[in-house]
Amino acid sequence: MDWYDRLNEYFPEYEMKKEGQIQALIRETDIYRKVDTDKFLLLYAEFPTFIFIDYLLINPATRGQGIGTKVISSLKNRGKDIILEVEPIDRNDEDTIKRVHFYQKNGFVKADRIRYSWEEENGETYEMNIYYWSPHENLPQEVVLENMAKACKEIHNFRAQQYYGRSVANPDEVLHWKH
Repeated sequence: MDWYDRLNEYFPEYEMKKEGQIQALIRETDIYRKVDTDKFLLLYAEFPTFIFIDYLLINPATRGQGIGTKVISSLKNRGKDIILEVEPIDRNDEDTIKRVHFYQKNGFVKADRIRYSWEEENGETYEMNIYYWSPHENLPQEVVLENMAKACKEIHNFRAQQYYGRSVANPDEVLHWKH
């Protein structure tokens, strides 16, 4: 099974980018990278001051062996802030609980002051939580919001008109401060 099929099989449809968009990001930008091994698949963007993890998938046959923690540690060793999106916990979906636990165990904190939601073309609204890790103590969530806005502009919206016919993650529309 190729890398895109593996992603598509694991991640919900609303979280998936089109394969052509991902291929173009890899091919045409200096920041977007894919690491595909038999144990894991990682797609991420490395900006000058932070890393945005777009997709991390551990091979089901090797889960629980510390591979995900090793991948995260290798990114942490670059000394940059790291941000990512995680589905809210759904008590009826154990995978959502495991994902949040994994990132918390690896030192990530939920950006509890930031609301990240968008509406699909079909009118369905989705929400994700933003988690972050920083080598610096007390990273302000304002910085997390700025970094997430940059990821939305440069990754999620990369050629969005071409692939989706619309902007999919306009930061001014999808990112908001919680009151």
